Amino acid sequence: MTFLQRKAYDIGAGFAALLWPFFRKRRRISIENIMKGGVASDEQEARRMAKTAFCHLAGHIAEALFVPGVINAGNWREHLDVEGADEEAVRLLLDTPDEPILLVSAHHGVWEAATNLLSFARPMIAIARVMNSKLVANWLKKHHFRGKITVIDKNHGFTTDVIRQWFATNAAMTILVDQHTKKGAKLKFFGRTAYTFTSATRLAMRTGVRIVVGSFVRIAPYRYKLVGGAPLRFAKDADRDAATQLLNDRLEAAIRAYPEQYLWSHRRWRCD
Repeated sequence: MTFLQRKAYDIGAGFAALLWPFFRKRRRISIENIMKGGVASDEQEARRMAKTAFCHLAGHIAEALFVPGVINAGNWREHLDVEGADEEAVRLLLDTPDEPILLVSAHHGVWEAATNLLSFARPMIAIARVMNSKLVANWLKKHHFRGKITVIDKNHGFTTDVIRQWFATNAAMTILVDQHTKKGAKLKFFGRTAYTFTSATRLAMRTGVRIVVGSFVRIAPYRYKLVGGAPLRFAKDADRDAATQLLNDRLEAAIRAYPEQYLWSHRRWRCD
């Protein structure tokens, strides 16, 4: 690896540490979220955790930009740590390319890097916010989201064409469900009420596909660990809110295991 590849995370995190004092609003939101969620026992610990998480975000994004130059089709498994992970979840995600699945995660760990890495195991369809700038979007497609990755604008929803592509390619439909929404169900996340997207649950109930819930967290440079439980499958007549709450609970457990890699600075809880 080049110097920049080796040090990308440290450079990004270090730059964020210099900027941290100027993000007063984000500091306040982060500390408040950590304390109210019962993740830290005192405010000093919450402040430390909030800063570390802020720096991790910048470090992760910086490192993710270099992932295509470090991880390839010949070495991608060497960069994964699945020790302790559910065996069926690992098999379904990495070794079952003939079955479409749902991958439900959060802004936790290394979601940007994981999308690139997992595309070596199976095609990926990521539901995300598409950049307004075509220049930036084209640059990301050429230099970052390379390989078998399709990014779908979350504002367009699950169109017939998207569903058809999903099943035709046996892709992993990837959804981050911890984004704020005013149209979701009022459910619990870290013991607090939060509007929650039910799109992943409704899609799983409609199609019957299995769901892997969890995150990939960073444990070393370009080395990522799968954190999550056994795959889920929801019946067509399942209780939608109860099923969605189960997704929230699974993600909360993963985040509590590695709280310093979560995006605490976003306003997840706006209705409590």
